[in-house]
Amino acid sequence: MDKLKEEQLKKFGLHIKKLRTELNLSQDNVALNSDKLIKATISDIENGKRNLSFTTLLDLAKGLGKHPRELLEYSQYK
Repeated sequence: MDKLKEEQLKKFGLHIKKLRTELNLSQDNVALNSDKLIKATISDIENGKRNLSFTTLLDLAKGLGKHPRELLEYSQYK
């Protein structure tokens, strides 16, 4: 994977972790709320180790109780 993609995945992961912690949710809570994701997947996303699909994005949004658009608003992370 090229460096730009890796950086974007890390920024996205930081954003997801920030949203989750602001909501006082554990990774287990998000997994349970999503009905489809497991804790390891959420951990990989938050650590920039997973390039997720559109359906995973939808499941993650459901788990966080957010609109998918909100998950993509991560450009402020450097």
